[in-house]
Amino acid sequence: MSSSSSTINAVERYAESRRLYETAREVLAGGNSRLTVYYKPHPVYVDHGEGAYLYDVDGNRYLDVINNYTSLIHGHAHPEVEAAAIAAMRGGTAFAAPTNAEIQLAKLLCERLPAVDQLRFVNSGTEAVMMAVKAARAFTGKPGIAKFEGAYHGAYDYVEVSLASSPDSWGEPDAPVSTPYAVGVPQAVLDDVVVLPFNRIDETRALLRQHQDRLAAVLVDVMPSRVGLVPASPEFISALQDECRALGILVISDEVISFRVDYRGAQGAYGFKPDLTTLAKIIGGGFPVGAIGGRREVMAVFDAADHGPLVPHGGTFNGNPVTMAAGLKAMELLTPDVFERLNRDGEQLRESLSDVIRLSEVEWQVTGAGSLFRLVPTRAPLSDYRSAHLNHEQSERAAALHWELLNQGIFIGSGGFGCLSTPMSSDELETVVRAVEETFRSADL
Repeated sequence: MSSSSSTINAVERYAESRRLYETAREVLAGGNSRLTVYYKPHPVYVDHGEGAYLYDVDGNRYLDVINNYTSLIHGHAHPEVEAAAIAAMRGGTAFAAPTNAEIQLAKLLCERLPAVDQLRFVNSGTEAVMMAVKAARAFTGKPGIAKFEGAYHGAYDYVEVSLASSPDSWGEPDAPVSTPYAVGVPQAVLDDVVVLPFNRIDETRALLRQHQDRLAAVLVDVMPSRVGLVPASPEFISALQDECRALGILVISDEVISFRVDYRGAQGAYGFKPDLTTLAKIIGGGFPVGAIGGRREVMAVFDAADHGPLVPHGGTFNGNPVTMAAGLKAMELLTPDVFERLNRDGEQLRESLSDVIRLSEVEWQVTGAGSLFRLVPTRAPLSDYRSAHLNHEQSERAAALHWELLNQGIFIGSGGFGCLSTPMSSDELETVVRAVEETFRSADL
């Protein structure tokens, strides 16, 4: 079943979205500013959001289970977050000076994250990762980095290496080839990135030892969304940290998404202490945000107080008071009890969806942890990028599922990726389960 066939009987449902997309193509390259929101034949255009729901320009209502790719953990227009942002805006949106607001959010994050003594704010996860890589290079004096095959860490040449490798280019399992994501990436970039196999301790250890003299850091996401949303094993993360410490290689924990799995982040859930941590999404209360944090001695590369910083770092909207106020309120609302409820609901949803898949006898499975989930069109065991890599037929089924669920009022990520938000109740969870059940019953997926 193709993704386009899923929309044949619902063309009028998206008529205004189709018209806006045709207009967008005239003035926006590719018709959009974010590849992640594009899907064929055209995306749905949103008019507004409220709580756990979205309303599109055609008047359709959706239960939102992607929440701007996990960033809106309190859903849309949460009254307390909204009030905090409006109050901040009344005093001005940005200044060529620091404000107390960034100190307060920084204090909260440093208190919650076991491995973060200090941090700095930026405006996206991409910026956070980019600055963490620069900090690691400055601290160690080494140019190279290592990352895991298929893991997404933002739109930055070095961390995009081997993001979308395919069987005809990815090389041997124990020594993945560094492949470009975008056309025109210099060979020098590929040469400075060592690609590691996720969840494979022996192979990762061997590659780190082979390249230890040139590696400043290893970048790791304990549950990479594009590696099937398969969590790393605790044994793997423990071995990775021990090996890097022994070799003098820093560990950068990318918690842009996985910070939402625990009150103390992924590092708290796994009980490890990376040297640097990158954050974004939920810490901004729905506004553009990112942060780099870590050990005090590593973060000192940014310090300009006593000498010129080893890593100069500016940004016109870094730490702006509106984002800081909204982010602080959003984080204050995320108490341990709220995290426990979200994670319990996430586990219940994954179990219910697994039951639907089993009873429907379809070739799918559910992955994820905490309040995150992914519907994956295969029953094969998943452990790393290669086992989670979809062939053409599987990709077509994933795209078709996305449209079928949109037609039923479920706004999910185009790759079957979803998350929960605090406004959701058991009724919303049941809505998702029923929609998936109906889709598997009525569509050839």
